[in-house]
Amino acid sequence: MGFADYSIAEIAQDYNLKVETVLELCQQLGINYQDTDTKLALEDAKAVILAAQKQASSSS
Repeated sequence: MGFADYSIAEIAQDYNLKVETVLELCQQLGINYQDTDTKLALEDAKAVILAAQKQASSSS
């Protein structure tokens, strides 16, 4: 599993999300993390981004 070199905090910033939202998505998806600076695996980063986009489109 490769690393995207993309942290939880960076995902939140780049996608205009609250860090807490990204952390909740990680928990829902079963993605382990230490803190907001945790670098996610490529597959995990993609899963979080897709879930955030899905959540945003369903609420609009």
